Amino acid sequence: MIYFDNAATTLHKPAEVAEAVKDAILTLGNASRGAHEAALSGMRSLYAAREMLCELFHGDGPERTAFTLNSTMALNIVIQGLFSPGDHVITTALEHNSVLRPLYLMEERGVELTILPADKKGNIDYDDFEKNVRSSTRAVVCTHASNLTGNVLDLDFIGEFCRKHGLLFVVDASQTAGVLPIHMKKCNISVLCFTGHKGLMGPQGTGGLLVREGVDIRPLLAGGSGVRSYSKTHPADMPTALEAGTLNAHGIAGLRAAFDYLKREGQEKLYEKEQMLMQTFYEGIRDIPSVTVYGDFSVRRRAPIVALNIGDYDSGQVSDELLTRFDIATRAGAHCAPLMHEALGTREQGAVRFSFSHFNTMEEIEEGIRAVRILATE
Repeated sequence: MIYFDNAATTLHKPAEVAEAVKDAILTLGNASRGAHEAALSGMRSLYAAREMLCELFHGDGPERTAFTLNSTMALNIVIQGLFSPGDHVITTALEHNSVLRPLYLMEERGVELTILPADKKGNIDYDDFEKNVRSSTRAVVCTHASNLTGNVLDLDFIGEFCRKHGLLFVVDASQTAGVLPIHMKKCNISVLCFTGHKGLMGPQGTGGLLVREGVDIRPLLAGGSGVRSYSKTHPADMPTALEAGTLNAHGIAGLRAAFDYLKREGQEKLYEKEQMLMQTFYEGIRDIPSVTVYGDFSVRRRAPIVALNIGDYDSGQVSDELLTRFDIATRAGAHCAPLMHEALGTREQGAVRFSFSHFNTMEEIEEGIRAVRILATE
C-alpha cells in the first residue's frame, strides 16, 4: 500500500521508536509511584522527554511541560481551564474540531467567541485581528497549519498582536510539531498543544502542552498523582496539576526515540524532502482537467498536504477508487474541519486529502499522479 495519509497519523515510524516502546514495556515502572528502580526509571524517562520537548519548542522548562493522550485532550484542558464567562476569544475558520468544539462548549457557558473568516484559498485576513479585538478579549486560539489545505498561519504576526494587546496566545501544533520549527518565546506563545503521532513520528496516545511561566490553567482532571495523597484537592504544582493518573510512559519513550531521530536526521532536511514530494505531486495534478486543488500554493512554507476533488464526484468515492484500484491510502470527507469546507465550498462534497512523509518515495508520488489522471479522464 502507498500511504498518503500522514496528516492523520504517520504510519511509517523510525525503527528505533518501536524498539524504545518495547524496551519501555519491559523495564519501566509507574513514575512517582515508588522508590524502586523501575519506578525511578519511569520518572527519569518522562523527565528526559519533557526536556526534549522544551528544547524542541523553546519552552520555559521541563516542569512547564505536561503530557496528555493527544492534542485534543491538551486543547480541552487549556480551553476549559483558561476561560470564564465574559471572556472574549478570537479564533479562525481554519480550525479543527479539537479547537472549535471546546470553544463552542465554552460559548455555551458564557464565553464570547469571534471566528475570523477564510477566503476561497483558505487564507484569513490578518487585519481582522485588530478589527475584532475588544476590551474583554482574553486570547487568540488558533492552529499553526490547516489539516485540510496545509495553509500555515503567521505565528510571528499573531504573537506580536497578542503581545501588543496583552492577550494569551494558544497554538494547536497538531500538523506542524516535528515538521516546522516553532519557537514559543519568539512567537510569544502562551500555550502550545501538540500530538506525538503525526509529524513527531511517535506512538499514538502521546501528546501534551507546554505552558509559559505565569500562565495558570484550571485542571480538567483530578485523581491520582503519586504525591500529596491525603489532600482532597489535586496538586497545584506543574506539571502534576495537569496530569492525573498514570501517564503513557511506554508511548512517551517512543516519542523520545522519535525526537532523537529527528535531531540526528535534521528536521529541516526531512521537511525539505516532504516539500519536494508535495510540490511534485501538486504540479503533476493541478492542470488535469476536472481536478480542483484547494489551498494556497503560492507560499513555500506550508504543511505537506494536497487536498483535491475530481469533478463533482463524492470525495469518498474517489478515495475508495484510489484504494481498491491503485492501493493508495488517502483521507476523504470533512476532515473534522467544517468551517474550512464552508470557506472552500466543499461542505457537501468533502475533499480527498493526500498528505506526505519523508518516508514516501518519488515513485509513489508518480503513481499517485498517474492514478488521479486516470480517474479524472475516465
